[in-house]
Amino acid sequence: MNQLTAALADWVPALIVLTGVIVTLTGLHWWLLARRGELGNEARLPRQLLLAGMTLVGALFIVLALPISDTLRGQVLSLLGVVLTAVIGLSSTTFVANAMAGVMLRVVGQFRPGDFIRLNEQFGRVTERGLFHVEIQTEDRDLTTFPNLLLITHPLTVVHHSGTIVSAQVSLGYDIPRGTVESALCAAAEQAGLTDPFVQVVALQDFSVLYRIAGSLAEVKHLLTVRSNLRKAVMDVLHGQGLEIASPTLMNQRKLADDQRIAPPVAPAPRTETPTVNPDTPEARVFDKAELAEAIAQTRQQIEQQLADGDDDHQLESTRAQLAELEAQLDASKNGQLRS
Repeated sequence: MNQLTAALADWVPALIVLTGVIVTLTGLHWWLLARRGELGNEARLPRQLLLAGMTLVGALFIVLALPISDTLRGQVLSLLGVVLTAVIGLSSTTFVANAMAGVMLRVVGQFRPGDFIRLNEQFGRVTERGLFHVEIQTEDRDLTTFPNLLLITHPLTVVHHSGTIVSAQVSLGYDIPRGTVESALCAAAEQAGLTDPFVQVVALQDFSVLYRIAGSLAEVKHLLTVRSNLRKAVMDVLHGQGLEIASPTLMNQRKLADDQRIAPPVAPAPRTETPTVNPDTPEARVFDKAELAEAIAQTRQQIEQQLADGDDDHQLESTRAQLAELEAQLDASKNGQLRS
């Protein structure tokens, strides 16, 4: 009996330490996580890491409190160290890579919660950005999670919150005058709520001409609805004007008179303007950020050339002021203040 009592007495400190560790970890879990159920994964991560670290410290205290020999205690600590090292070693490649990718995405600031993104075949709005993953909500209202490493190793398309271009394609016959088509498609774009519409001839196909109608959309939250409305408006306007849609491929066999040609009744007047210098061309609206970046690079080269040539200070200051204005415009586009 005395030996049993002595043995139990030896385990009392270990039991006290075990109870204290359990109570402490339970309290920390409630304080850090359980009572803050509204926190997202990004905010919960540092709390989870702190709780995991405290768990390791608690396990160390329990091992130190066990009534065992120093040799056995050292062997247990060594075993714990080996297991911990193996776990970290096996998971560190993906773990660290995704963490570094998450930091990189934060520094670059390419997108934010609420932006539309497309990765491979997945398209949706960003709902959450974590240290290791990004979550989007797709067009079907499903939630899809991407590891951060995937986002920096694959092409990522971001629909900027400051605005985007919405477009649709339609095939029409060669017998319809191009001017008629352009006016009808622009009317459809305006009917769908787009601004600054423009029409492009995409391809001269075997049996039809492929047109692209596009316009600017400032409120990207309505992107899916406006895309559908644009296609509806294109059908309504073209059918309302009696224009036959030949999409995707429509080949009619019609009996024509010997002197009848498949061409518009009146040839359109040749275009005399030069689109490359027109500030209202599609390129100017679609590639506005790229145009600013190119202008900034050329202005910086101009400053370097002026310094090398020893130009006067007035001319140099004028060029630097121009550079500052261009950089301000680029910053505004990144912050969503410059509309395309």
